[in-house]
Amino acid sequence: MSSETSTDARTFRPWHLFVLVGLLASTVAVLVVRPDDPVVLVLLVAAIGSSAWVGFMLYRTLWPLAASDFQDRTEIIAGRTRAALEREKQLVLRALKELEFDRAMGKVAPADFKEVSGRLRARAMTLMQQLDVALPGYREEIERELARRLAAAGEAAPAADPEGGAPHPACAACGTANDLDARFCKGCGARLEAPA
Repeated sequence: MSSETSTDARTFRPWHLFVLVGLLASTVAVLVVRPDDPVVLVLLVAAIGSSAWVGFMLYRTLWPLAASDFQDRTEIIAGRTRAALEREKQLVLRALKELEFDRAMGKVAPADFKEVSGRLRARAMTLMQQLDVALPGYREEIERELARRLAAAGEAAPAADPEGGAPHPACAACGTANDLDARFCKGCGARLEAPA
């Protein structure tokens, strides 16, 4: 850490103050009380730490009410909040599920099902694209995390295919692309070769 970063006032956060006060209060309490029993020492420090945590939570609760320059960190996407888009996406997906159930029960004509499900699917795709645009680099972050976990487990990371996803084993009998952990082909049911 550079000296200009460590002395920059913008790097000081409110929780830093509460941690410092909690540590200072714990130190003073231990020096004043000088408990002989380790259980008393642990309980004393835990009580002071809990008090610091409660103080910080009160600060977080009351600060937006008192601060004049408080800015709401609500994320706006295409003129709407992320929460509203997520909620609408869930409603559209639920409606699509219910429509499929009604069709399976024979309550919806095939032509009506095709028309309504097409509109619902198009709306769901639009919402998902709007939500994905707001998260640049999300796929790369997932791939880095996957590579890190595989490296920690001692396994090699799978090479990505040209389309950006993981390679899918193809069935030798019918050529169907299957999931990485599949043992049988989802197209013809033939047993898949174990990866080398």
